[in-house]
Amino acid sequence: MAKGFSVYLHDIAESIWTAQYNHPFVQGIGDGTVNLTAFKHWVRQDYLFLIEYSRLFAMATVRSMDLGSMTKFAQLAQTTLEVEMDLHRSYAQDFGISFHDLESEIKSPTCQGYTDFLLRTASVGTYPELVASLLPCMWSFNEIGLRLKANGLPEQELCSRWILMYSDPEFGALAKWCRDLVDQIALGLPKKDLLQMEMAFLISSRYEYLFWEMAWNHEQWPF
Repeated sequence: MAKGFSVYLHDIAESIWTAQYNHPFVQGIGDGTVNLTAFKHWVRQDYLFLIEYSRLFAMATVRSMDLGSMTKFAQLAQTTLEVEMDLHRSYAQDFGISFHDLESEIKSPTCQGYTDFLLRTASVGTYPELVASLLPCMWSFNEIGLRLKANGLPEQELCSRWILMYSDPEFGALAKWCRDLVDQIALGLPKKDLLQMEMAFLISSRYEYLFWEMAWNHEQWPF
């Protein structure tokens, strides 16, 4: 196909990604007016998500078809565990959330569902499905970060720190590598396998939107 498969995936998920960017939580980060209780909930839940996302990278390392991909996924796991989770730990400190509180937090229904989907895909799905499922998180955060930064950084330091993290060129380079890998893997695959990749990408994109909703609504288990 003339355009990469990742561009096609982005196109079919456009309405979901637009809803993400326009979500009041995201827009609140952009202008510095985000509800801090919701932000605090997001920090707690995304910390738990990143632990499982790192496992996903580790599983991708094991299942990679070449040494280059193995090396990059191993680096992604390390970067997520160190750099991105450091951001969350610094947020937690600003909010007065202890490390013990982070570690003892219980996943919300959305966080539980999303991470279960990702790890199940990594365990019993195909390698192309695995790669397609992990792409929306990294790519959408970079896209949102870049779009918010283009509007100017807010005075609210917590929000500007978030935007700078996800608009950073190094983070963008990692997202591009994942997109390029999806394009490479998709070449020559039969339609059935491409449809599996498409579904994995769409489900992860939907969960990305639901994660903003989760934070905005302070989602908890009812019992």
